[in-house]
Amino acid sequence: MTGTVVLINLAGAVAMLLWATRMVRTGVERAYGDLLRRKLRLALGNRVTAAAAGFAMAIVLQSSTAVALIVSGFSASGYITNAIGIATLLGADLGSAFVVRILRHDLSLLVPILLVAGTVAFRATEARGWRQAGRILFGLGLLVLSLHMIAEAAAPLNESSLLPVVIDYLRQDWVTAFLLAGIVAWLFHSSVAAILLFASLADRGVIPIELVLPLVLGVNFGAALVAAVLTRGGPVEGRVIPLGKMLIRGISTMGALIIDLLHPIPLDWIGGSTGNKIVVCHLIFNGVTVLASLFVVNKISEVLTRVLVRPVVTERVIDTRLSALNPNELADPHRAANNVLRELIALCDKIELMLVHIIDLFERPDKTQMTAIEQLDDEIDSMHRDIKFYLARISESILDSESSQRCDELMSVTIKLEQTADIISQNMVTRARKKQGREVRFSEQGWSELKDLHAEVLQNARQAFNLLINSDVEYARQLAARKEVVRRMVQQSEEMHMRRLRGGTQESFESSSIHIDMIRDLKEVNSLLVSLAYPVLARAGMLRESRLL
Repeated sequence: MTGTVVLINLAGAVAMLLWATRMVRTGVERAYGDLLRRKLRLALGNRVTAAAAGFAMAIVLQSSTAVALIVSGFSASGYITNAIGIATLLGADLGSAFVVRILRHDLSLLVPILLVAGTVAFRATEARGWRQAGRILFGLGLLVLSLHMIAEAAAPLNESSLLPVVIDYLRQDWVTAFLLAGIVAWLFHSSVAAILLFASLADRGVIPIELVLPLVLGVNFGAALVAAVLTRGGPVEGRVIPLGKMLIRGISTMGALIIDLLHPIPLDWIGGSTGNKIVVCHLIFNGVTVLASLFVVNKISEVLTRVLVRPVVTERVIDTRLSALNPNELADPHRAANNVLRELIALCDKIELMLVHIIDLFERPDKTQMTAIEQLDDEIDSMHRDIKFYLARISESILDSESSQRCDELMSVTIKLEQTADIISQNMVTRARKKQGREVRFSEQGWSELKDLHAEVLQNARQAFNLLINSDVEYARQLAARKEVVRRMVQQSEEMHMRRLRGGTQESFESSSIHIDMIRDLKEVNSLLVSLAYPVLARAGMLRESRLL
């Protein structure tokens, strides 16, 4: 077998490993993302519980980077302190190392079982929960299968005449080996995938025991850079946590590498193959890092906060928002349309804030919160106006059919988002004030129905906003299917409300009009947001022109 064929086989196996890891993570995020975020937020009480929560979350998501992005968002919103966030990420790194240890067991028998179970669960029903469970199971099957493919693809490397020369060089230059491993982890965006690859190669005799520690340390350093780079454009408050993790892991990996260079650390006491030594060293390193770093996270957080977070200048406050609508790029329709998309994403963030907080006003009326929601609507109205004028100026150019269609779609999205904001700020805030003024209460069952409906609409809103970034046809199809789910929830709530009225429930009498208007507002918001999926489905030929037969 030629070297080219070997590399092609190895690249294909690694590609399957990366794709399977992503499939499992996205399946978990789509099915249980909101639940996991709520549980994680509740668990972040102190450094120890935060590290334990990060450990568990990384096992579920199979990615410490995903945990880092979630926790950074919590920090930017003010839900947790930076020290707690750093402890959570260190625990997540240990969790991902534990995942590697689990996947190293012989799970070959599970491959056909997971693939069949995943296929059946995905195709048996249209229910989102089952389909995502099928995605997760199928992804796990592909993941285990990819590990066997990597081992088989690496077998001919033992006969290579060039490889021994490269390995001998790396034996003499551990710094290069360290940097090479860091680059691999960075390219994969996953320490799990990088460690599993090196362990599989080591099992085939490609990687000698002398390179175990440099490669393990390099992977851990490279993986620490990923979250720090991915959050570089976000709020400063959210960047402290990933940078704190990067600083800790940078110090620990460099320190361990220097110690190993001066006084090589023996690994003979770790049983099993060289691949097993890589996995165990990875697990031990992360465990020691967590235990040692929990005592210094507060100090590191303070130092980074002082360096990154600038004090507020009270003498002159610039109260303006930087718009993405660059007039200098109107001559290029493609760039101008991308600018509009960036502005729409900022608009979506404001709508999500309004939708998240509106439900609280019906349980705990707060005039300040109501005013804040109305101010957000004013900002959205201003952005809506600017986007419309910007799109109109794009249309003044000579556009091809594709650019013209995209501008039309962006205009439609802009109008629907502005209508959504109006429903929340004008209709729903008004109903919250009315409920407060009348001093009425929802029945316990009625309030539960409203919260469940709001949670469903909020989840659909987030999925609709994600579609603006990633026009995934399957994602759009799932979102469109949720419109019927919300319609049934509204219908059932109206029927149950009428039963409560016939049964003489006093709270239902008092809150009847507000309850009915509220569920219809939520239904209308959901319909507007679900309609963002229609252009994606139309391009894929999956949308009927009419519901009439």
